[in-house]
Amino acid sequence: MTTRTRFAPSPTGYMHIGNLRTALYEYLIAKAQGGDFLLRIEDTDQKRYVEGATDIIYNTLKTVGMNWDEGPDIGGNYGPYVQSERKPIYAEYAHKLVELGGAHYCFCSKNEADEEKNEEMNIKFKDPCKMLSLDEAQKRVAAGEPYVIRQTINKKGKSKYHDEVYGDIEIDYDELDEGVLLKSDGFPTYNFANVVDDHLMNITHVVRGNEYISSTPKYNLIYEDFGWEHPHYVHVPPVMKDAQHKLSKRNGDASFQDLVAKGYLPEAIINYIALLGWNPGNDEEIFSLEDLKKIFTVERLNRSPAIFDITKLTWMNGVYIRALPAEKFHELAMPYYAEMPSFVNLSALSATLQPRIETLGDIPAQIDFIKTMPEYSIELYSNKKMKTDAAVAKQNLPAICEVLASQDVWTNEALFEALKGLAEKLVVKNGQVLYPARIALSGKETTPGGATEIAVVLGKDETLRRLDAAIAKL
Repeated sequence: MTTRTRFAPSPTGYMHIGNLRTALYEYLIAKAQGGDFLLRIEDTDQKRYVEGATDIIYNTLKTVGMNWDEGPDIGGNYGPYVQSERKPIYAEYAHKLVELGGAHYCFCSKNEADEEKNEEMNIKFKDPCKMLSLDEAQKRVAAGEPYVIRQTINKKGKSKYHDEVYGDIEIDYDELDEGVLLKSDGFPTYNFANVVDDHLMNITHVVRGNEYISSTPKYNLIYEDFGWEHPHYVHVPPVMKDAQHKLSKRNGDASFQDLVAKGYLPEAIINYIALLGWNPGNDEEIFSLEDLKKIFTVERLNRSPAIFDITKLTWMNGVYIRALPAEKFHELAMPYYAEMPSFVNLSALSATLQPRIETLGDIPAQIDFIKTMPEYSIELYSNKKMKTDAAVAKQNLPAICEVLASQDVWTNEALFEALKGLAEKLVVKNGQVLYPARIALSGKETTPGGATEIAVVLGKDETLRRLDAAIAKL
């Protein structure tokens, strides 16, 4: 049988990291076995629908390379792939389930159900409509009386099923709530729609958060009532902000879009979240999506919650940035170079930045001195390690300016050799030439490159202008 998985997000906003990880595991389960990965939009909760959220789902998956084999935009043999377009299907199967005894019509108002139900005290709604005969209930439906369809749970004892991560699970049937399957507006609840859709779309593996472990027996009852085989279950633990709190956009935690906006590469994000709940069985940590498709197995998924570590992601992103072809890094960096002065050598700037930054978002703070030379104190020339101070700078900067003014070849290697030669001539340490030159060109204690790298970025004219200004300042 062909392995078939589905990512079924609700279009309610940005792509949360936990949702993207679920999509990734579903994609890898299918692709590792040569199967199909489906995209299904679960938009039955119309109150939470956010305009444009479906496009965010499409764009996110495409950006990270998780292309789907069937879905709303490309079709397939099992559509429609948007739940709001499947209402007649849910109605047909809901009424059929009533006839099979797995559900019943309920005519109670929502207020009546809410008053009797108390989740904190684990008091479940006992539906008096469950006692109605099918004939009587159908007559009330035919008469136009408003109703919902609720699940009927008559089983006693324990429900038993197997999960690929947590193993064999037992849950007492008495703990299950006879929840609504089809609402009065004709829209299904998640509890019903996901079962019907997964069966009709031949889904073989369902991946979802472990908060659904306790309600899975309700889904299995629906499968059993229809005589359907249920899929393989893969419940995964949550992604945590810390030991006590789940990662949540609602609490201000970063979404995929937020991370990309901060300069994290999609490839690095995917690599990192793959390791939030899965391990390859060795110490390797850097994997492309193609690598993951070859080595991913459900058996190596973890039961324990994973804590999202932004420091680890930042380190990994730095690895990815340094591995980029120079032209690609330059292309990604260009938007951060907006309004740069015309004298700046942008290619040289990219070559200087690439080995030294961890996110693209680091760039603005690294290059601010290039646009505008900051005001700085001459105390900045003092550095014990380099054995420099303002007096050393005042003595050496004129010679530095003279040597650089005579340079015809304006490359990092040529400039470094020239200043190194100057240090030998002055009988001083290299740092007593290079450090004052770097401060004079940047006005900053830390810079993304050394003096000669900065000089190449600035160009000869701007370099000499800044050196003259520094000499005058001293």
